[in-house]
Amino acid sequence: MKIIGLSIGEPKTIEYKGKPFTTGIQKRQVDKAFLSFNGFQKDGVANTDFHGGPDRAVCVYPYERYQYWKRIYGRTLPIPAFGENLTVEGLTEDKVAIGDTFYIGETIVQVTQGRIPCSTISKNNHETDLLKKVVETGFTGYFLKVIKEGWVTMNSSITLVNRLDEQWDILLCNDILFHNKGKKEDVEKLSKIKELAPQWNRALLKKYSL
Repeated sequence: MKIIGLSIGEPKTIEYKGKPFTTGIQKRQVDKAFLSFNGFQKDGVANTDFHGGPDRAVCVYPYERYQYWKRIYGRTLPIPAFGENLTVEGLTEDKVAIGDTFYIGETIVQVTQGRIPCSTISKNNHETDLLKKVVETGFTGYFLKVIKEGWVTMNSSITLVNRLDEQWDILLCNDILFHNKGKKEDVEKLSKIKELAPQWNRALLKKYSL
């Protein structure tokens, strides 16, 4: 488990097909950044429906998925193509579960939900079907909440501190939310996990009419 990219950036207005829109997806890589309970300093979001807040303070995307997208599109997407703060190796969605707690540098962070992607990732990468493929594969990345603030650097180590329940890995949770692969009793059990972000939980209960 290691950091491949550490990225921050404030929202700005860009154009897509001649139409302006404001987004925080276009971040820049840095050597170090201070992580507070609300996210990295000098980092921001534009669309608060999908990003931001204490339960979504840090966006993570697995480096291994870049290799997958290279095979699909025949080109290497530039990090951080998905607007993530941390591009990490060794922590794909099938290896990370809700409630997992990690030391990253001086900080302690906890996995709260898979990312619910929006069309901005397609616009940012100029691939019209990227959003569709991200949802189909479940290769969404995920969000962290901050339990202990501190500095994170490109050389910071990543150490698993605690695992709540390995059953609820992000890839499985994405299948349940996006592809209706959950049984009612499983959905009810997942929805009761207090470490699950409220926004994601509401989307889950709405999807299954619970």
